[in-house]
Order: sequence, then structure tokens, then C-alpha cells
Amino acid sequence: MKKILRLNQLTTKLSRRAMLGGTATAAVAIVQTAQGKTVQESVSIAELLPDDPTKRVGPLAGEVGTRSSFEKLVKKPSDISSRSPLQDFYGIITPSDLHFERHHAGIPIIDPARHELLIHGLVDKPLVFTIADLKRFPSVSRIAFLECSGNFRTGKETMSPQDICGLTSQSEWTGVKLATLFREVGVKPSASWFLAEGGDAAVMTRSIPVKKGWDDAIIAYAQNGEALRPEQGYPVRLFLPGWEGNTNVKWLRRIELGDAPWHTREETSKYTESIKGGKIRQFSFDMDARSIITFPAYPKTVEKGWIDIRGIAWSGRGKVVRVEVSTDFGKNWQLAILQDPILDKAHTGFRYLWYWNGVETEIMSRVTDETGYIQPTFTQLIEARGSDGGYHFNPITAWQIKSDGRVLNRPER
Repeated sequence: MKKILRLNQLTTKLSRRAMLGGTATAAVAIVQTAQGKTVQESVSIAELLPDDPTKRVGPLAGEVGTRSSFEKLVKKPSDISSRSPLQDFYGIITPSDLHFERHHAGIPIIDPARHELLIHGLVDKPLVFTIADLKRFPSVSRIAFLECSGNFRTGKETMSPQDICGLTSQSEWTGVKLATLFREVGVKPSASWFLAEGGDAAVMTRSIPVKKGWDDAIIAYAQNGEALRPEQGYPVRLFLPGWEGNTNVKWLRRIELGDAPWHTREETSKYTESIKGGKIRQFSFDMDARSIITFPAYPKTVEKGWIDIRGIAWSGRGKVVRVEVSTDFGKNWQLAILQDPILDKAHTGFRYLWYWNGVETEIMSRVTDETGYIQPTFTQLIEARGSDGGYHFNPITAWQIKSDGRVLNRPER
């Protein structure tokens, strides 16, 4: 079988009949023969389109949709997590099968017919809810991001957005408001905290202020129009918009109301961060505002001319109000265009049209949220924290544009 190496000359003025037949000479090309020789010869339309979809019936309709075999979107897994390919997404909704994962003892297999949610403690009427019970209450849906508080990596030029901050994803979450269940059990006025407990092998537990439960917490049983995926807490999870991922307890089986936090393992030895003066910050729930350019980014290459810089920005404290882009090492900043919808505590798309003249430079973005918080630099974070890593690290990310068009991460120093 011969292999086309290079087209030398395309044939013009082909008739419709010849095009449909696929037998007409379409081009003169350099080909490699079955014997390995390289020769110049004429090739037909059929040879230019070796798998012409108009010549054969494709697969018939199926029970479950599939992604094109030409699209190779995958998460990057490790022993405890897997990262979303942010650089490959269009829009702001993460496909459910590409939502990031973070587990503490694997993914439990739970039969929804046997799963129950107990709410007790400082309440008038302790109750147990089945999944069917929960679905009988009025439901709500909202689009919001979810992010692991340890969502920052640096150190190499060959890092993509997925490598640097792929532990954030966004879905439409559906379920019943926790406030509805609070009214059902009669939360006592003395209750100021609640403990959320998961049904995984780690028995993940977090203390949450009751106010968050009344404000906007959801007991979610669906994601992007279907039941939660097992990796996301099937059959039911706690969803706390804007708060660090580990507080959104998956496989939720128990909520206990109390008048003080429980100081569990996950909020003492884990999920605390150091600050200046040798102190440790505990219960830092809100995810700080952040942005990242997802195109161009490693491993892409670019050419001189107009480039549509794109990315996402988000804040756990409200809406994104402004994203600025620098194309000259951070010396000057220009406003990016925000893409609707701009939602509360949600990934927001942005873009900035830039003409690259081929000179080596660095590009970066920074976000401002509706509280006035501005995304800091890596240096500013170190000055504030007294350390160069840990949880809640959200620095500006810079991409180097090399003169040959390669795009590389600029490792933080």
C-alpha cells in the first residue's frame, strides 16, 4: 500500500461526476510505495480521502453517546487525584467524565436503594432520609465550580494548565437545599456548626458553620443532568458553592448539628495552612479568586499574527468583575472581554485579542472579584504566608512565548 508523503500540485476544474466517483486524478504527489521507494505520481480523490465517510454507512444509533475517536481528552490520574484537562475545554461546563477527582480512600460502591442520610444532634426531630425521600422535596439547580484547596503545582516549563491547576471543574448541580432539610428536622437556635460525614472508607468528616447550610448549601444527587458519577459522590453529596473541595463531603451519610466545630483529622492534621509568625490558619473555607490562560499554553505552539488569548477565571466569594491580560512580562495590563454567563461562584470565560510580532515575551492574566480582591503574584503570596506552598495558593500564572512559537510555563521562583 502506498503512502502519500507530500502533495506537489493539486488538479483544478474537476467535474461533479468525477468528484463523486473519486477516481479522477486530484493531485501530483510524492508517495512511498509498498516496496519502500519514494516516487512522484498522480493520486486520485479516493486516495486523498482514504476513509471517505460518504462511501460507507457509519455506526447506527446507540444507547450511550461517545466522544469522537479523534478527540483524546483524558484526566491525569495519581494515587489520590486526577486532573481535568482545562486546556482542552470549550465553554465553562466540565464534561462529567472529565471532572477532577480527589479521594481519601478510593471510590465506594453504594446501592442507592440502601443508602440513607441521618440528620440529628441539636434538632427538634432527628430524621433519616432515603434517596427517594430527598427527591420528593423541591429541587434546585445551579452552575458553580468546585476546586481542591491544594490546587497548585509549579517547577517545570513543560507544565500545562491541567498540571498547574487541573483540580478545578464546573458542573450544573441539582438537589435539595440543605435549608429545606434543616426546617424539616427543626434545627435548634443553639446550633452553630454541623458535621458532615461521608460513607467512604476514610469516613471523611468536616465541620461546617450552620450559616452556610442555611445560605446556599445543596444536598446534590445530580450533575449535568444525570445522577452523580460515583467519583463525585453517588448517590448523594454535600455541595457548598465557593468553598474548598474537601468540605463538599461525598457519599454523604450523616449530618450532626452542634454548637462547636469537631476539630476532626481533616481540619487539624490536614487542610490547614501556615501563615506568617509561625501560626496555622484553620477553617479557611472560601476559595480565593484565580484565573489562568488556557490558550495559548503548553504544549501549544503559535505563529506570528493575531492570537485569541482565552482562559477562565473564578472566585469563591462571588462573581468575577474584571480580568486583565499582560503580554509584556506583566509591565502593562489590558482588560479582557468576559464571556456570558457571568455567574456567582462560577468559572467565567475570558478572551483578549493580541497581535504577536514574533518577539519573545511572557503573557499572563489576573482576576478581580466583586469583593475587590485581586489575584496576587507568587511573591506577594510568599510575603503574606511566609512559605512558598501549601493550600489556597492562587498565584498569577505566566506563559513564555518563545521566538520559535513554543509556549512554555514560567516556573515560579
